[in-house]
Amino acid sequence: MKFGIDRLLEDASLRAPLAGKRVALVAHPASVTRDLTHSLDALMALGDVRVTAAFGPQHGMRGDKQDNMVESRDYTDPVHGVPIFSLYGDQRRPTGQMMSTFDVVLIDLQDLGCRIYTFITTLLYVIEACAQQGKEVWVLDRPNPVGRPIEGLTLRAGWESFVGAGPMPMRHGMTLGELGHWFIDHYKLDVAYRVIEMEGYRPDEAPGYGWPIGERTWVNPSPNAPNLWMARAYAGTVMVEGATLSEGRGTTRPLEIFGAADIDARAVMSEMQSFAPHWLGGCKLREIWFEPTFHKWEGQLCHGVQIHCEDPAYYDHAAFKPWRVQALAFKAIRRLYPEYDLWRQFSYEYVFDKLAIDVINGSPLLREWVDDANAAPGDLDAITVPDEQAWDAARAKYLLY
Repeated sequence: MKFGIDRLLEDASLRAPLAGKRVALVAHPASVTRDLTHSLDALMALGDVRVTAAFGPQHGMRGDKQDNMVESRDYTDPVHGVPIFSLYGDQRRPTGQMMSTFDVVLIDLQDLGCRIYTFITTLLYVIEACAQQGKEVWVLDRPNPVGRPIEGLTLRAGWESFVGAGPMPMRHGMTLGELGHWFIDHYKLDVAYRVIEMEGYRPDEAPGYGWPIGERTWVNPSPNAPNLWMARAYAGTVMVEGATLSEGRGTTRPLEIFGAADIDARAVMSEMQSFAPHWLGGCKLREIWFEPTFHKWEGQLCHGVQIHCEDPAYYDHAAFKPWRVQALAFKAIRRLYPEYDLWRQFSYEYVFDKLAIDVINGSPLLREWVDDANAAPGDLDAITVPDEQAWDAARAKYLLY
């Protein structure tokens, strides 16, 4: 198959509308071609595209910022001499000065298919700025590595943030190019928008179910996204960022695991199985021990769980519900340890007056379900399933593949 960047590089007719225009690129470390050339280098080598600026999202163009909420600075590319503007620093929206450097912006970002992953918010902010300034937006489309499944509560009104770009579930099941069309319609933006579509993308096919296993190399789009299995689990494990548990930062399996030094993971797994076994389909849970070298529980031996979703012997793409798996883990901990200090209190992604777990979920509904001793699995499904069904209907007309 071919990604958007590959088609643009191969087909001069696709590039023809860029003639005589100043072009900017929004990219990160995973913005690479089939042969792993970075998109900025590949575009510069063409000779018929005039790249005058580039932008890096969270973690930076080079992906050098390891943790969340670590800002990047502007700099000048040492090879090509163009300015590299940070969209995760003093500014998260392009400024007028940044916008003055280009006529057309190419967005070439590998996403993870999750509302909280901030690259989709950067997409929205760039589209909005281009609508205001009369600039063109082209998305060089890439796969949603977790495919089409939808899961999670819809972000509620008033809960918009840098990890909540709009009213969609946690797991949205769309590519960036498709999401751009939805953003434009939802926010009623007047902007010149084009998607350079992928060729041969089949998001429902095994074994990748969204990611072309065996055809493309996985490159970390952010430092703690090391493989496809993390991407599959991420719509659930990202919620651990709002908890006092470790999500595995400081280990070799970040966001595939969770745990803490003061829980019995074997008891947690047993309680999960007892309380909502129907939420555990399509994956395997394994008891583990780990010691983070940095971040939460640094240097302490933690008892935890690894969510395995890599082996076709047990991975079922349609059955796997990572958001419910992690919600169930929280619920099990709350049932086993009613007074456990589960929710982490800190400023999360520039939101200073709300609990991080609520910012992540776009409302307090998930946390309230976990903390309600009388709430059953069906109570969470009762508010979540209608959201998932509504999104499935709303997104249908924007799907390109």
